[in-house]
Amino acid sequence: MPELRKDAVTGRWVIISTDRARRPTDFVRAPVTVQGGRVCPFCPGNEQKTPPELLAYRGGSAPNSPGWRLRCVPNKFPALRVEGDLDRRGDGVYDLMNGVGAHEAFIETPDHFASLSEQSERQIEELLWAFRDRTLDLKRDERMQYVLLFKNHGEAAGATLEHSHSQLIALPIVPRQVQEEMDGALRYFQFRERCVFCDMIRQDSTGGQRMVLETDQFLVMAPYAPRFPFETWILPRRHSSHFESADHGVLQNLAWVLRSTLRRIDQVLERPAYNLVIHGAPLREAPMGHYHWHIEIIPKLTKAAGFEWGTGFHVNPTPPEEAAQFLRDAI
Repeated sequence: MPELRKDAVTGRWVIISTDRARRPTDFVRAPVTVQGGRVCPFCPGNEQKTPPELLAYRGGSAPNSPGWRLRCVPNKFPALRVEGDLDRRGDGVYDLMNGVGAHEAFIETPDHFASLSEQSERQIEELLWAFRDRTLDLKRDERMQYVLLFKNHGEAAGATLEHSHSQLIALPIVPRQVQEEMDGALRYFQFRERCVFCDMIRQDSTGGQRMVLETDQFLVMAPYAPRFPFETWILPRRHSSHFESADHGVLQNLAWVLRSTLRRIDQVLERPAYNLVIHGAPLREAPMGHYHWHIEIIPKLTKAAGFEWGTGFHVNPTPPEEAAQFLRDAI
């Protein structure tokens, strides 16, 4: 029988449509493949085709030249620009401000054909360090309120270049969805005097039905009320509200966990397109007892239609317990 499940953080309801449950092979999808053949601005030797790098890990070569392991550059076609003042103002009953922010691209590897799951643990760890370094740098800019770190893998997930890369967008406001998540976590904390994410970890670890894998530092799980089939979360066991506060041991273990999780998704779903997002607390907030940074991975297997847009409900044809078992049994 179908179930209505409520997300413990946001209060969002989700329909788990068990009457039309789908296994991994039931989804129509095109595996992400890298063709090559075109001049790629992210490949070594083409450094002048990108804006000058903001950060790079390299073996002693000159900036903006070959010899790098990872580069971070401003997005050539940014959603927001770092120059200028916010100039908040009214327009009758409306509000507006200048599009001030930052939009950056992380070129994860010099290898045009290596997806994130195919990179080494060391490469992934360096990407996580680059995320942390750039977030801390942007935190010094008082105009910036929130940094979103994300990856679009495959055309169906919004990637416009096939060379593996991730992105950062810094915003002068806290996004509504982030605020709703923090507000929901705060309500739970005020009622129970515990972090809702920490409670999820306690409930779903140690052989829980929705657990995918665990280490001494992280839990990978299918959330209780997932919006999308095979939606997967990675949560640090140690409570922390800000991703940028992670230390060496945390990032080292996260590199292994992230690589293993993506490889399981690739195996079970045949290399799907996906979105990966790091949810962290706003830059100007002190450490929060009620909020817990985490990573969400959403394979692109279904599309929102009229019911979803009209109601805000998501219909998920794969129960999270089954999705977790497929991923748990992989590899």
